[in-house]
Amino acid sequence: MRVNGLHRWWLAAVAVVPLAFLAVFFVLPVGGMLARGLHPDGHWALGEAVAVFGRPRERRVVLFTLGIATLGTAVTTLLGLPVAYALYRLRIPGAGVLRALVATPFVLPTVVVGVAFRTLLVSSGPLGFLGLDGTWIAIALALVFFNLSVVVRTVGSAWAGLDARPQEAAAALGAGPVRVFATVTLPALAPTILSAVTIVFLFCATAFGVVLTMGGLRYSTIETEIYQQTTDVFDLRTAAVLSIAQFVVVILLLVVVERARAGVRHQSSRAGVGQRRHPTRRDLPVLASTAAVVVFLVLPLASLVVRSLHADGGWSLENYRRLGTTGDGGALLVPVGDAIASSWRIAVDATLLSVVLGLAVAITVAYRPSGRSGGRRRRRLAVLDAVFMLPLGISAVTVGFGFIVTLNRPPLDLRDSQILIPIAQALVALPLVVRTVAPALAAIDDRQRQAAASLGAGRLQVVRTVDLPVVWRPLLAATGFAFAVSLGEFGATSFLARPAHPTLPVVIYQLIGHPGGDNFGMALAASVLLALMTAAVMAAVESLRVGSVGRF
Repeated sequence: MRVNGLHRWWLAAVAVVPLAFLAVFFVLPVGGMLARGLHPDGHWALGEAVAVFGRPRERRVVLFTLGIATLGTAVTTLLGLPVAYALYRLRIPGAGVLRALVATPFVLPTVVVGVAFRTLLVSSGPLGFLGLDGTWIAIALALVFFNLSVVVRTVGSAWAGLDARPQEAAAALGAGPVRVFATVTLPALAPTILSAVTIVFLFCATAFGVVLTMGGLRYSTIETEIYQQTTDVFDLRTAAVLSIAQFVVVILLLVVVERARAGVRHQSSRAGVGQRRHPTRRDLPVLASTAAVVVFLVLPLASLVVRSLHADGGWSLENYRRLGTTGDGGALLVPVGDAIASSWRIAVDATLLSVVLGLAVAITVAYRPSGRSGGRRRRRLAVLDAVFMLPLGISAVTVGFGFIVTLNRPPLDLRDSQILIPIAQALVALPLVVRTVAPALAAIDDRQRQAAASLGAGRLQVVRTVDLPVVWRPLLAATGFAFAVSLGEFGATSFLARPAHPTLPVVIYQLIGHPGGDNFGMALAASVLLALMTAAVMAAVESLRVGSVGRF
């Protein structure tokens, strides 16, 4: 999108609203949380802050976070590359359904993922004989399950657009499939793979719900340690120091992602369009690994569904009937049905907010300046784009608790307001909306707009006839994606939800934390319902066939 002259003021005005939103509801709460920890009682406590990393527990937490994130990223990448090739370069039956299946875990609530893996790995579960329940291996497997779609969708979309002619030429000169991949395909995909790997590492390192439900007190990442230090110990200094460390890592990773994306853009400008082909015998290893990954994705969800249908020693729908109650021993204040209604209302509000703000950001970052100062403006827009990615990597716990400690006085005394929950969820969904809509806007040839304007079309008519036909599918996909993510958000919501108005993920966690088989059965049934809702939304998104969904 090229805009010159007087139109630049309009772009600046569009960017002001989301920037103001980010300043008030992200920078201010995060800054307030950090100030409480590093500047208590009106004086700086930097020496005590640095000493936090000298504690044995905090060192173990940091090392475990780096280790589990590295392992999860490596396994996710190794499993995701063959699946990306199979689903985006080969013509296989049901490819659309498989792409939706692969995409679903990413938007599943992390609490649901944790519960699903526990039902699979507990001693009475299908894989209980492996003895993995409560181990770091189980956490790593759950992280792979959760993040696999990032590699598959990001790399797969790029792989689908590669020009097949260089590979065909290398094969004609006698290069085997492995050498063709190593010398032609892999270098072309390297920037995209680097981008995907960095994002997966970011998500693994900042995982919250999965580690909280599966690691318990034995295994903690930086994210769960911030939660425990804030809620259980009320040690804001330690929480603030860990948040700063996490923030620095996020900034570095975003720099890597932006450079990788620049390489992808440079490459895509000269790449042709690849064609999918029918599988041959040499594709059998790829198809076998894809089938194994599909089984890996289905097993936890199938185990969750099966266990939810068992009650009182046999097959039964009793766990689902109990969702109309408050659980055994008064585990909940309201029935699960009320939590479902609250989740839907909050998700609708959060989706509308994130889509409106995300569209404004996408319009701004899709603008390609021209002229002598174009390079400098492009760098500024790249920085703006990266700024709106920050909520993906900053602890949702930090944001949620920051809301409580900073938005507690006029004119922003919102501690008792339910509006904070959709705002927090919109912050989580906002980067995903931008990454879905911005590529579609940037891909529109500005000559079409100029041609329409030269024929007498006004600005609104140009938008309706040129932009809207291209962007409506990505916009709908972004809406569905934001809704699914908001529906399952747990980190910030766990701080902000009131006991009388909980969301479904919060209720599931509460049920898990209360003893009794009936409560756990209710948690299983509620998890199935939440998984079905998010899966249905993602199936609708997949039907739109928008390649930018899930790309970062």
